[in-house]
Amino acid sequence: MIFARDKSQMCNNLLQYAHVYAWGREHGRKVISMRFSYKYQYFHICHTSLTGFLWYLFAKYMAALRLLPTANFKHSDCDREALEQKMLHHRHIVVSGWFVRYYDLFLKYRQEICDLFRIDPQITEPVKEKMKFSTLNSQLSICRLGVHIRRGDYATWNYGKYCFDDETYARYINRFVAMHPNQEIHVYLSTNDAAVTEERYQELCPQAHIHHLHGNAPEDLFMLSECDYLIGPPSTFSLVAAMYRDIPLYRMDTANAEEMTAEGFKLFDYWFRNIV
Repeated sequence: MIFARDKSQMCNNLLQYAHVYAWGREHGRKVISMRFSYKYQYFHICHTSLTGFLWYLFAKYMAALRLLPTANFKHSDCDREALEQKMLHHRHIVVSGWFVRYYDLFLKYRQEICDLFRIDPQITEPVKEKMKFSTLNSQLSICRLGVHIRRGDYATWNYGKYCFDDETYARYINRFVAMHPNQEIHVYLSTNDAAVTEERYQELCPQAHIHHLHGNAPEDLFMLSECDYLIGPPSTFSLVAAMYRDIPLYRMDTANAEEMTAEGFKLFDYWFRNIV
């Protein structure tokens, strides 16, 4: 049994676990998520037999007592080959760290991973209805653009490099609208900044239809996954949203919206291999 352990945020946890899951799947090993055993209880994986709080407690204390070995992929320069040999050698082991990476295996078992992290219907159904209602009076071909506005921790992460202001996001939205002149653009805002308002973005982006559903994390994740295109700064949140249906994603690496082109929208496997 492999126990996957991590301490980061939701979508980081999801991707880290999925790498371990894919490796275990390839080698005929069961993999238990310690994080999803007690947190983020709105994914299908949380309702499966191998995910539960008792499994979390068992692995946590067995590892603390050194009765379970640990393979720690904590650093980017860790000896991955040695750690993988350790995983192969021990029948029961804890695997932790952000830098456990098995890209090809992840993509091989991607559909299974998407099924495991299917969001519960009590969360998805109301979001579907809100999105459907928001476009009832549309006359033209509709294009849904999901915009991930990341603030909060981004004020300090990477020295605030990707903590863009409203005007920057608005320039990207307006650029996107100009790139799709024959469609009615409906923009769905996802943000961790309570100061963001639909009215402000509607003022800055008069040619788009702005919607702010004020969802929580799983609601916003699903909302973004229902869009046709996504834009946002480097973040595993928008990356995971793109994963479910392979939505074209443009990563805002700079504040210059003029750099955005149609070719810059790439699918999940590209951004997945190029995580910042």
